[in-house]
Amino acid sequence: MSKLQQRLTRQLASRGVKGAAKMADSLLKKQGNLSSDGKLTAQGKKRQAMGNDGRAKDRAAKVSGHKTSEYKYNPKTNRATLKKGK
Repeated sequence: MSKLQQRLTRQLASRGVKGAAKMADSLLKKQGNLSSDGKLTAQGKKRQAMGNDGRAKDRAAKVSGHKTSEYKYNPKTNRATLKKGK
């Protein structure tokens, strides 16, 4: 199981989702991060290499149109917020 799968499975389980591992696999396959045989795709390997903070910054940047470098990451909330003055 990849780090990306483990992270998503833990997040889903902490929210009380039953069958968190299966749901995580399903979500990752739908997003194109996991192939049908359960291996990371090129996109999945890229996302995994970003780390938790990189993925959070990337999600925030996609929504807002700002650069990822303009965000700071909060590991307690797994969210990225704009740095002051941006």
